[in-house]
Order: sequence, then C-alpha cells, then structure tokens
Amino acid sequence: MIQVGIIGGAGYTAGELIRLLMFHSEADINFVYSTSNAGNDISKVHQDLEGSLSLKFTDTINPDVDVLFLCLGHGNSVKFLSNNRFSKYTNIIDLGNDFRLEKDKVFEGKTFVYGLPELQRDAIKDASYIANPGCFATAIQLALLPLAKHHLVGNDVHVNAVTGATGAGTSLSETTHFTWRDNNFSYYKPFTHQHLGEINQSVKQLQNSFSSEILFMPNRGDFSRGIFATAYTDFEGTLDEAKNMYKSFYQDAEFTFVSDEVLHLKQVVNTNKCLIHLHKHENKLLVTSIIDNLLKGASGQAVQNMNLIVGFEETEGLQLKATYF
Repeated sequence: MIQVGIIGGAGYTAGELIRLLMFHSEADINFVYSTSNAGNDISKVHQDLEGSLSLKFTDTINPDVDVLFLCLGHGNSVKFLSNNRFSKYTNIIDLGNDFRLEKDKVFEGKTFVYGLPELQRDAIKDASYIANPGCFATAIQLALLPLAKHHLVGNDVHVNAVTGATGAGTSLSETTHFTWRDNNFSYYKPFTHQHLGEINQSVKQLQNSFSSEILFMPNRGDFSRGIFATAYTDFEGTLDEAKNMYKSFYQDAEFTFVSDEVLHLKQVVNTNKCLIHLHKHENKLLVTSIIDNLLKGASGQAVQNMNLIVGFEETEGLQLKATYF
C-alpha cells in the first residue's frame, strides 16, 4: 500500500483525486495540504464526503510519501517545490502547467515527463516526475495524434471545443457566477489558449514536419463538467481508412475508444474515458473527441499516471460509470 499526499486540497481536481483514491485498493491518502483550510474537516469543503472521510486538511507535509499530487494554480508548482523538499523516492505528479513544455521540463535536477499515456506510456512507466496534460489539450491531442503518426496533418486544423464551468476552477469571476453562466454561451482566449503549446509539441513529436496552424476556439458551456471538441482538417483518404488508422492507434489504450456512433457528452461524464468519432465530408475529416475535464482531463489521468509509474494495473481505481440520466 502506497502513501499519497495532495497539495492544494480545496479545488475541484483535488476533490476528484480524493474521491478516486478513497476507493483505490493500493493507495492510502496520507495528507491533504491546504493552508487556507488547515484543521478543518475535508468534508467541510468537499461536502459529498460527509460520513465517508474523517480526514482533516493540514498545513504540514510528510516529505516521505510515495506519490505527491500538486493541484495548485498554474505557475505555483515551481514555487511550492522550491520551498518544500521531498524524498528522492517520492514520485511527483503536477496537475498544473508548470512542466508540460519541453523548455520547462527540467526543474532542480528533476525531469518531468509529459503524462499522456496514449502518446508515451513507456516513458511514463520509467518516470518519477509527471507533467499531467491540460484538459483541452488531452481531448484535442487524442483527436489529432493518429493523423500525426502517419504524417497526415498537412494543413491547418480548425478546433472548436466547449468546456463545463468546472474548467474555470473554484475561484469566482464574472463568467463563473450561475446567473451569468446559466442559459449562456461564449468563447474566450480565441487562437491563444495556453494549451496550444503542449498540443503543438505533441503533434510535432509524431510529425516533426508539421508547420501549419492549430486554430483553436475555446468555449464556455452552461453545464458543470465535460469537454466536447470537434476538429477538422484536409484528408484525402476514405472514412474507412481513417477509422482503421484511429482504431489501430488506440487498440492498446485502456480508456480511449473510437465509436462508429455520433457522440454526446453524457457518455463520458464521470468516467476516465475519451470517446472519438470520425466523419468525412468531401475532402475534410471531422474528428469529435469527448472527455470529462475533471477526470480524463485532470485527476483521473493523474491516477492513471500514478498507476503506470508505480506499477499497478493502469485501470486500478478508475472503473467509473457515466451518469447517463
């Protein structure tokens, strides 16, 4: 049984991690760190855990835990690790964006491996430090990587993706209030979203010649969780050829599946799955990719990465079912 610590315990991703780890047969939660909630019951913040978890938040750390999850705001993982030291045997999984790009992956002698299992499962298994992918980045990369592997991303890719309100985190802003979000829809950060860096990096990892643009329009939806992404680009092959390519690429993936049916978001909410659907129109291939932003897009993928680096079954603790109704 391994001991796990969580830093930044009051947010949505930490709450999901706690729920997953409570039912993980090989992991115990050693501590959940939150300076603003230290001494309070965790169930005071994550209220669905009332009666299920008696653990309290703490402002002290155990430097000898086996696995440490960083659930901090973007840019804060570097600060935390600069001020706190852990055992050389502690595996670290960062859910922020501090170490995702190649230029940022080395920190104080630690080399962070980009943690998209469908792209580099073997590298993750050999790693001690993981940069967990972003939520939009996960959905979009899984839509494009089979094309990149065959060097078929030859033109601009147009991406439109909608995320739920939890994608903005727990901090309140004008666009997260219920009265603004309910029955509403808007875009933000057009063509400049921070996840584009890691998306381009992974596409070029498989197709070094890629020099076109990924034109990404992120949108806010009036639902709580999930990402519905559509991407289209030129493709001269047939639909059957595309399906065979995608199914071959994901044949060994534990959580990514290619569906012959048109998708809808409820199929993946509260699961660690990514579902993909392909549609051909004239010379365009349309790829739909859907995930739960808090699970496959964050905490579920983080546990998946933990399972890989520690040597557990990849699916341990992640046999989740969609909330369909």
